Amino acid sequence: MFPLKQNRFRRQIQLVTLLVAIMFLSGCTSPPTQKVYHVGILSGTDDFLPIADGFKAKMTKLGYVEGKNIVYDLRKTNADPAGEQLAAKKFVDDRVDLIFTFPTEPSITARNATRGTNIPVVFAYAGIEGSNLVKSVREPGGNNTGVRFPGPEQITKRLEILLDVAPSVKRVWIGYDRNYPNNAPTLAALRPLALSRGVTLVEVPAANLEEIRADLEARNSSPDIGMDAIILMPDIFNHCPEGWGMIRKFAAEHRVPVGGSFLYTVEQGAVFGNANDLVKVGELAAPQADKILRGVPAGTIPVVTPEQELWINYKRAQELNLTVSEGLLSRAVEIIR
Repeated sequence: MFPLKQNRFRRQIQLVTLLVAIMFLSGCTSPPTQKVYHVGILSGTDDFLPIADGFKAKMTKLGYVEGKNIVYDLRKTNADPAGEQLAAKKFVDDRVDLIFTFPTEPSITARNATRGTNIPVVFAYAGIEGSNLVKSVREPGGNNTGVRFPGPEQITKRLEILLDVAPSVKRVWIGYDRNYPNNAPTLAALRPLALSRGVTLVEVPAANLEEIRADLEARNSSPDIGMDAIILMPDIFNHCPEGWGMIRKFAAEHRVPVGGSFLYTVEQGAVFGNANDLVKVGELAAPQADKILRGVPAGTIPVVTPEQELWINYKRAQELNLTVSEGLLSRAVEIIR
């Protein structure tokens, strides 16, 4: 019996030794590989690249460190629809974990490209009114959500501020891209407000910048330029260097006040500007992306709206003999004196 017990004891020792070895080896191996997320970024225009900067910075604060547990693939298309489609298709083919887009057109392109897939889209500064991008603000539906472009609110506030600093204005010139999707809902909000305030909108719907140029040149040679002020519409014709350049040159030559948008328009001659800080727009999108990467369906995450900011060129207002109220000055985040 003794040899039998001895063999049994030996086998037990061997089993214990084997288990200890397994545990030791398991402890010496590397931990499971951390998930690395791949995010495609589709930029429709370089003017809005600060949105990507804000997004990535906030994602870092949320724990997504570029090159460690997240990789970004930035594609810049600069208002090229074909380029947008190719970039969106590549993201789908690469099976990225998420696509981040801005502004409106690339967001629509990405939404269409991802139909039938499980790839979520987070958009920023995209117009949702009239674009069918989402079902509603509270429940966007489908597989996308994001930060909306508050065009209708911005343009109505722009006219209100203009009439605050220049109450005698009766004719406001607006030149715009007649094919830009955000302009239809923007005009739908602006027209009734202008009517109620006794203001005539001098509309110049254009197919290209040459039509804007032709209109301004015709007014240059007329005894009456047919406007008392200008407000910038939210499209590329008003904000690209060439378009904004011809508008501000005309305004300066004829001492016409301009209701601008972003800070750079105020720095370059607009009396004021009301728009959004694009870095903050990107930051707002990051928590939405974080939720999605953690498993929350994109279509259940409400769309958010960025706060408007106000910049005032007090020096230009004084040059045009305009009065800027203390109340308006107190709301400005920056005043140029």
